[in-house]
Amino acid sequence: MEITPSILTADFSRLGETLEEAVAAGIEWIHMDVMDGNWVINRTITFGPALIRSVRDRLGPEVTIDCHLMITNAAETWSQYTDAGVDMVIAHIEAVDDFQGLIDDLHASGVRAGCVLNPSTPADEVLPLLPDLDLVLVMSVVPGKGGQSFMPEVEGKVRAFRDAIDSQIETGGRVTKLMIDGGIKYHNAAMVAEWGIDIAVVGSGLINDRGTIAENLAAIEAALGK
Repeated sequence: MEITPSILTADFSRLGETLEEAVAAGIEWIHMDVMDGNWVINRTITFGPALIRSVRDRLGPEVTIDCHLMITNAAETWSQYTDAGVDMVIAHIEAVDDFQGLIDDLHASGVRAGCVLNPSTPADEVLPLLPDLDLVLVMSVVPGKGGQSFMPEVEGKVRAFRDAIDSQIETGGRVTKLMIDGGIKYHNAAMVAEWGIDIAVVGSGLINDRGTIAENLAAIEAALGK
């Protein structure tokens, strides 16, 4: 299972150094949480395309960058993020009326398309899109609400996606990646890996004041048996 950091717990005054520290520790994928102050529960504004462009320029093309759009108008503004240099746009099924159209537009622009669903949203709302998706992100907390605990009840949903993706791959279909985000730390990383997760987003479990990113990543990888 691959680990990607969410930068929301970073000190933004030294964000560049933190990202370079992450890459030096072996991180190859950066997860950018974009909140518009409207769609998420706590009405938080995080950052937009300008900061993402700075991150891309700082890290270069070798690092994968996705943007998780927790915004009301992803279908209208996605090109701002692809122009900023992201490799993948991940939008919420709950916030986009024509998700197939968004997938088609993203692929036509040369970037990968991801779909994210909230803990309360059933897998059935996303499964019909699976043949065209590059990634499915299962939220294991409610987006935008800080201090939440990991929600183990999403296990059934994760396993449903894992089974569907494996069947799709076996029949020659797209290799869709399965991601989880919310409350992932060293003590539950092995559990979600066993569920079938390919990529785990880790925030405070990776970027915190209790250890370096390399030390925290090593603890997670030790829990995974690496």
